[in-house]
Amino acid sequence: IKDEAAIKRAALAAGIPSRVIVASLVPEQLRLYYDEREIFKSFFAPLKLLGNQTQFSWGVMGIKPDTAKAIELHLKDRSSPYYPGPEYERLLDFSSSSTLDEERFAHIANEDDHYYSYLYAALYLRQIMAQWQHEGYDLSKRPEILATLYNIGFSSSEPKSAPQICGAQVEINGMTYSFGGLAYEFYYSDALVDHFPIEQE
Repeated sequence: IKDEAAIKRAALAAGIPSRVIVASLVPEQLRLYYDEREIFKSFFAPLKLLGNQTQFSWGVMGIKPDTAKAIELHLKDRSSPYYPGPEYERLLDFSSSSTLDEERFAHIANEDDHYYSYLYAALYLRQIMAQWQHEGYDLSKRPEILATLYNIGFSSSEPKSAPQICGAQVEINGMTYSFGGLAYEFYYSDALVDHFPIEQE
């Protein structure tokens, strides 16, 4: 809820529903919480903050550096199967104030403003939707498949008629869930629905 404005701004920029972003955020945070429970209890939980990863994956959405670079490339490469359209091309343009790598990290891992973490995630989801749309498949009403593909990466995204819900395994209170399965459970629940509504047909 604290990040509602940033999430909705990123969703608007990328042209996707805000709840689709949150459907990937929830399993990402649950996985981080249950894998790093002591860190969460001692730091994030008392401050009511989302976990911000900074080692192998960056920001609250767990964006890997190579994935961030690929998202940037797909925005401008009109021959890419992930190319989402000219209206998105300049959304991740960098200033010349620092090196690209430094600025990318500063944007995504910013602990005070999560906007770019959400924007990169939203653009990834938009690019996956574009790839599947080019092959004749509409993922706009499949948040669980989008979350699965968010979790497993560009190289594992293969458009098909019957995609499966899967992704990283997350153990919660003795039960094992998949990343995509948790996204599905959240998306179609009442959780946060007043802030991030389910898109109607």
